[in-house]
Order: sequence, then C-alpha cells, then structure tokens
Amino acid sequence: EGMPQTLSSTSMFTPCGFSPHLHTSKEEEQGGLIFQDGNLTSASLDALIQHLIPTTDYYPEKAYIFTFLLSSRLFIEPHELLSRVCHKCIEQQRLDDPVLDKARIRKFGPKILQLLTEWTETFPYDFQEERMIGHLKDMIHRIAPCDEAYWKKMNQLLQTLNQKLATLSHGQEGIVKISAAVSDKLVAFKSKPPSIQREILSVCSDPYTLAQQLTHVELERLSHIGPEEFVQAFVHKDPLDGTKTCFSEQKKTSNLEAYVKWFNRLCYLVATEICMPAKKKQRAQVIEFFIDVARECFNIGNFNSLMAIISGMNMSPVSRLKKTWSKVKTAKFFILEHQMDPTGNFYNYRTALRGAAHRSLTAHSNREKIVIPFFSLLIKDIYFLNEGCANRLPNGHVNFEKFLELAKQVGEFITWKQVECPFEQDPNIIHYLHTAPIFTEDGLYLASYESESPENQTEKDRWKSLR
Repeated sequence: EGMPQTLSSTSMFTPCGFSPHLHTSKEEEQGGLIFQDGNLTSASLDALIQHLIPTTDYYPEKAYIFTFLLSSRLFIEPHELLSRVCHKCIEQQRLDDPVLDKARIRKFGPKILQLLTEWTETFPYDFQEERMIGHLKDMIHRIAPCDEAYWKKMNQLLQTLNQKLATLSHGQEGIVKISAAVSDKLVAFKSKPPSIQREILSVCSDPYTLAQQLTHVELERLSHIGPEEFVQAFVHKDPLDGTKTCFSEQKKTSNLEAYVKWFNRLCYLVATEICMPAKKKQRAQVIEFFIDVARECFNIGNFNSLMAIISGMNMSPVSRLKKTWSKVKTAKFFILEHQMDPTGNFYNYRTALRGAAHRSLTAHSNREKIVIPFFSLLIKDIYFLNEGCANRLPNGHVNFEKFLELAKQVGEFITWKQVECPFEQDPNIIHYLHTAPIFTEDGLYLASYESESPENQTEKDRWKSLR
C-alpha cells in the first residue's frame, strides 16, 4: 500500500535554491549532518549513508534519495553503497537474530522495499551488476519470513527491473546497429556523385511531419540516458580514496555519447541535403524547407533538433552559397537564429526553454509536455557546476549543497525524458534520418565549390587541394 509513486512531478527535484552567500545565517548539526536554515548543506559520507537508511519510524525524503544516489557514485560505487545500506539495516533491525521481532520488521519491511524500489526505478543501470541483485535478494530473504507479501513485492520489483533493463539494452543495440550501418555509409564522397540517394524532399516534403519524426528520434534516444551518466562523465579520483578511481575505467556514458553523435549527424545531414542539388533553385528550396522544419521544432519544444538544423545551415560550405541564399526568404531564418544566439550565455534560448518547461508543468496533453533541451549546453552547464565547486569541503565533508543543485538540473532532465512521444511514427522517414549517406567536411566543401565556384584565393587553394 505504501509503494512509491513514479517520478511524475518535478516537485521532488526542486530542493532549496543554491546560494553560497547565505552563511551568515544559523547553522545547526543533527547526527553529523550540517543544516543551514533547515537545508542540508554538508556531512561526512557515513552520516549521509545513515540518513538514507529507513527505520521503523523514519523514511528519507524523495529529493534526498535522488540527490544522494545520484552524487554518491563520486565517492563510493553503487554496489558498495548498497552493501553498506544492507549491513546497517541488518544491524539496526537485528535481522541476524535467531528469533526475529516480527512486529518491528513489519514496520520496517515496507520502507526498505520502497527504498529499493525507488533505487531500481531511477537508476536501473546500477542493477546490471550481479552484486547489486545479490544484495536485493539477501535483504528479502531476511525480512520475508515475517510477511508473505514481501516475496510478492520483491518479485514484482525484480520483474519490473528486468523489463526495464531489457527495453534499455534492446534500444541500445538498435542504436549500435544503426551506428554501424551508418559508418559504412559515411563514404567520403570526393566529388558530387550523380545521385547517391533519394533526397529528403522525396522522403518527406512536409516540414510538420519531419519535425515530428525528429522529435521521435530525440525522445527515443533521450529515454536511454541514465541520470547517473551526467555524473559519471565527470568522475575524478576521489582525494579521500587513494586506492582506485571510482568507475573511470568503465565510464558508463555510452548513451550520452551516442546522443551527442546523433546531433552531429543531423548537422551534417542538413548540410549535405543543401549542398547536394545541382540547381540553385533546388538548393534554395531545401534551405526553406529546413527553415520550416526548424521553426516547427521550436514550436514543439524540440530545441536539440532545432539547434542541429541551424548549426548545419551555418556550416561554412552552406553559408558561403551566396547565390543560393539570395533566392531564400531569410526573415524566418534570422528569427530562429536569434532564438539560438549564443550571446549572454544563450540568454534567448534559456528564456524560451524556461517557457517550454513552464508549459510542460501545466500541460494537459503529451504534446504540450515536450521539452528537449539543447543537449550539449545542458552538459556544459552541468560541467561548469561540477568544476566550479569542490565535491568535498576542507574538513572532508561532502559538499551536499552542490549536489542539490546538480540534482535539480538532472532531475528536470529526467522529467523531460519521460514524456511519451504523441506523434505517429513513420519508420520510413526515421530510417532515412539514421541511414542516409552524408558528406564528410571535405565532401561538403567539394560539393559547395561545384555548386558555386570559389570566390577568393583561399577557397581556390582549398578546392585545388581537395581535388
């Protein structure tokens, strides 16, 4: 009955504002945890682990569980953390006693099951490790004699976890297959081939449809990224643990990297489609088509595809096609470019993103819930947050205030990646997006110079060396 709800609202992820300048206010300590104005700011790793552990009459706050499980991997590997949690539970609840105190364990049982459920739901990739599953099973064997229902709940938990991991690895295999197929096709076209492919307009001539299919690809790829990948991307050696680098041997960031590759592919695909046609009029038509697609992505809240399309159009082989651009109605393009202008640390984009995030919170339909952030900027923000503050304070305490802010950014992302795509899928278009051959940078320049010959000496030299 007291099973956790799935992460539906962002409320669980919005801890206190992060403001390091408030240290004039009162500080208090409870059980090794340092609080500032009622907010947890720092503690030893041991005290934080203790704070995670439920008892008969205590259960940690949802936001704390998420923040600690997300950031703890900088200090201790998940299997080690789970092992310590289980050992402490066994000790505190005397689960080793020959005769168990059933009444007490019935109060404790649902709480430990809830904690394990939240962990498996939010960080399923942690449980790809046998040792993790071992700790789960050991715990259930100890408490199940007190209540039959615990077996059922544990089986349910493991079943759900297995399904989730199966779906995730199936999705990963799909992406790997596509990447392999694509790399064979990344022929470095040295000259413009007569017709290497159907072009985008023959596959999809409607900008709305293409924007919707791009949104499908984005949400599909986002769904595979585990929240922990953001933290694991920045794992350094923990200074208090001289023996080993936590994790860095097996950086588990493959989904995050695959997503960045997709962004780059989309940039090059857009540039390829524009440079390919022999006639100026057709090239202008493709540019206008992509401007409409980008505008539609903006309306949907798909900022990642929008940014990739604009980046593709701004690549120099495309932007140098002056005669082509003179045939394009560019007003719409400049509006979009303005939205994605990097000045003021992407001020315009951040404003638009906040608007989309707000719309998502009050949304009545999945269509209005979509928020797909410009991904490399999100990573950069998290990177700077990570670099800008120490993980540990001079006294060796964990800087929990930093991790609350990190959890806020990653938590918002989790909410967005759980949105189900409301648009109908068109396998034909999606296949094209993943597999259409694209030019390398050299190929793009060659195609561009053949479309509109070099203007100056630098371009002439470049063309010559390419040929």
